[in-house]
Parts: sequence; C-alpha cells; structure tokens
Amino acid sequence: MTVAPLTEIWRGPFLESVHAGHAVICDGSGQIINAWGDPDIVMLPRSSCKMIQALPLITSGSADAAGLGSEHLALACASHIGAAIHTDRVAAWLAGLGLDEAALRCGPQMPDDRDARSGLIRSETAPCQIHNNCSGKHAGFVTLSRHLGAGPEYNDPAHPVQRACLAAFEEVTGQTSPGFGIDGCSAPNFATSLHGLARAMAWFATAADRSDGASQAAVRLVSAMAAHPELVAGEGRACTRLMRAMGNGAVVKTGAEAVYIAILPAQRIGIAVKIADGATRASQCTIAALLVRLGVLDPAHPEAMRLLDAPILSRNGIEAGRIRAVPGLTG
Repeated sequence: MTVAPLTEIWRGPFLESVHAGHAVICDGSGQIINAWGDPDIVMLPRSSCKMIQALPLITSGSADAAGLGSEHLALACASHIGAAIHTDRVAAWLAGLGLDEAALRCGPQMPDDRDARSGLIRSETAPCQIHNNCSGKHAGFVTLSRHLGAGPEYNDPAHPVQRACLAAFEEVTGQTSPGFGIDGCSAPNFATSLHGLARAMAWFATAADRSDGASQAAVRLVSAMAAHPELVAGEGRACTRLMRAMGNGAVVKTGAEAVYIAILPAQRIGIAVKIADGATRASQCTIAALLVRLGVLDPAHPEAMRLLDAPILSRNGIEAGRIRAVPGLTG
C-alpha cells in the first residue's frame, strides 16, 4: 500500500510527526483529477457516506409521505453533537411517526455538547439513543422501514432498508462493494475504494444536471446539508465551520477513523480523504488544504487558518508547535 505524507506536526523547529494517507479528487465524470497515495485502497467510509444512506429515504417516497423537510434531511446526514437543536428535532421526528427513542437501534451515547452533557450529569440522567450522534440517520432508517412495511430490526444487513442502502451505495460509487463492517451506531457500513467514494461525491456534485429520481434526491440532500450546517455537526465542529466558511453550497462531512469527503457543486467536483493512522487532526487539515487548492476556501479565512496551521498549546497555553498541511498540498 502506497501512502503519501499529508499533514505534518511541528514542535518548535522540529518535525515531530507526519500523518500519511490517501486523497482523491474526481471530476463530474468520476475521473481522477488529482490523487495522493493509493486511489484503489479499499476502505470503510464510516459516517462520511450518510448522504448515500439517506438516498432511499427520498427515492422510496417515504420522506415526502412523512412530511420531512430540509432540517430532517440534514439530520439524516448528520453526525451531531447531541445539542438540544439536534435531540429536540429527532424526538419530534419520531413522535410524528407515533414512536419514541425505543424504535432506534443506534444505542445510547453521551452527547458531546457541553450543555447537554452537563444537564444529564447534574440530573443524574443516563443518555438515550436520541443523544447518539447518528440518531438522525437512524430516524431516517425507521421512517423508510415503516414506509416499506418492513420489520423493526432495520440494522440487519439483510433488512430491506440496508439492501436499499447497498443498492444506492453501489450505484453512486460505480463499484460492487466487497463487504461491510459494523459502524459505531450498529448499522452496516459498506466498503468501497477511495476512488469510488470520491466518484460518489462527484456524482452528488453534478446531480442537478440530471433528472432521474436518485439525482433529484441527491440535490435535496446536498441543499439541506448546505442550508443547515449546524445540524450536520454542531457548534465548534469542523464540518459546520467549514461549510459556513465556504458559504456557496459546498458540503463537507467527516467520518470516523479520519475519513473526510467534500461535495462541490459549483466546481462539479468530489473529494475523498482517508488518513492511514485514523487521526482526525490530519483529516481536517488535509480536507481544508484541498478546499484551498480548489479555490473554494479562502486561505486567509479564520477557519482555514485554524485548520491549516493549527497551534499546539502547552498546558500553560504556550504555543509549542503547529499542525500543518505538507508543502504543496494547497496548490
């Protein structure tokens, strides 16, 4: 496996660490424009592919039948921090279906949002499944399952919901998936090559050019994510900050183990990044560098600077080093 250096960690004048990995930029036809490392590496997209998993929610007609709006669609693609703006909306979504959090299969998770976490601790209340960062995706699964008249165990790889997700995944990646792993939220996560993932994001980026149902669904999902960056992740998160910084309909989404994607409709481009050692600090730096390279993120924007040349502080708040993209990555 060939890997490429993508992010450097400096401590004073010393290069202390290097994060290597893979990155692919695809044009609207799915062809590779630029690549670093191995485009053919087989990988698990983790949460970076939630917009693919949400396609059947729309193409089946279940989203419209349930009266879902753009906020619901953004949450279906989200890895949220469990703030009230997320959990209140997911709870209301389920209530509209006549259900509660017991219908979910994602498992409970302590929220990352400070206020929500503190509130649970102070009240000695355990987190529930709605606090799970994937609860919006799972609310979408529940909605689709009810529409299909399928059973409640929608996480089963053989369930109609997951079969629909696999079909959508293989369609947009242009590849037969070699298998799946179980994600942190207990749902199957289908594998593809990094090129396949970037091709899928380019497919989303050019969806407005096409009139088929899947492409129309993709337009709705990308528009929802771009309109509600605070729902896709949350205050302080890189996904939310980067989408706000670009402000032109561009969408980014992280996944566990240092995966990052970008959908750039104006440029008709898709990006996929995978850092080999799973370090999120490196995937964030790398995606920001590639967005600068493509001219969609101003390198002087505070959010770009925050990720491209991030300070490493001592316990006393003294700058001890920097996290930087490798020279030349920004163009």
